[in-house]
Amino acid sequence: MRDSDSVAVYFLDAMLHALREQPEARDARLRGVGIDPALLGQAQARVPAKAFARLWLDMISALDDEFFHLDSHGMPLGSFALICRGLIHEPNLEKALRQCLNSFALFLRDLRGTLTLRGSRAVISVQSAIADPLQRVYAEETYLILVIGLLCWLAGQRVVIHRTELAVARPAQDDDALLWGPDLRLGSGRTEVELDSAWLRLPVVQDVAGLKTFLRSAPQGLVIRVRNPLGRAAQIYRQLRACPHGHWPTLSALAQQQGISTSTLRRQLEREGRSYQQIKDEVRRAQAFEHLREGCLSIAEIATQAGFQEPSAFHRAFKKWTGQSPGAYRARLINLETR
Repeated sequence: MRDSDSVAVYFLDAMLHALREQPEARDARLRGVGIDPALLGQAQARVPAKAFARLWLDMISALDDEFFHLDSHGMPLGSFALICRGLIHEPNLEKALRQCLNSFALFLRDLRGTLTLRGSRAVISVQSAIADPLQRVYAEETYLILVIGLLCWLAGQRVVIHRTELAVARPAQDDDALLWGPDLRLGSGRTEVELDSAWLRLPVVQDVAGLKTFLRSAPQGLVIRVRNPLGRAAQIYRQLRACPHGHWPTLSALAQQQGISTSTLRRQLEREGRSYQQIKDEVRRAQAFEHLREGCLSIAEIATQAGFQEPSAFHRAFKKWTGQSPGAYRARLINLETR
């Protein structure tokens, strides 16, 4: 973790929800870890990741619950480590994820996670029995942060999320794209995360030694997620985002720029669980969602910006990504914003 890493103040609210009727005790906890309580009233405020981690550890100790009293049963201290120990022995991410969801179900009473494979898509859905909307969104998002964070750690790299829906609306955050991918739908009435099922075929790369290190830095690692900014895939992603689609280099040209052979570059990407085509698709997807949210360009203009030769090709691709047309997706965003 870098000293410059920070976390949106919104993510403190879930941890502090149990103290919502005890403002003095809440503020004392915040001051104890070096956070000014006045920041809670500033929607766009951020806190250092290290202070966030200290508060996380302080709150679970004070509450004797690693789920911050957001569930009627909760997770006694040591539950998270116990879950992790079981996961590192699984051969691949799919088996580890199924084991992870089953393990959380042993402790939590109000939340249930399920994994559904739909061809090339893998969908993690969360069912909730929590009536209070605010507590529900805190609980469901905390649950997904734990599950997806574990998935990234087990893979040793960031797992790319295609779509996220949260049943209950909450304020948009600067961290949303990092945590939940480019297609986040707030207040959709259901809570689920969708990713490429190919990720689930990756091997679990962690062991007991890695587990000890992870547990020491788990809070900030779960929210900031596994980063590999020096990895080859991340470098290529940033390069493509920085230039128009028409100027994207071929794989061989990229390899030449790096001073390596095309086959070596391809193998490096494979070790990170990616291909050049997947990275290009991720960039195009991110650009399309950004333009649709901004609402300044027509669908045809967005198709061109994202590198599609024909709007019809963009419509087909977008429907494959989301199950709906770009126009329907934009209309749904407008509807959610005006609720």
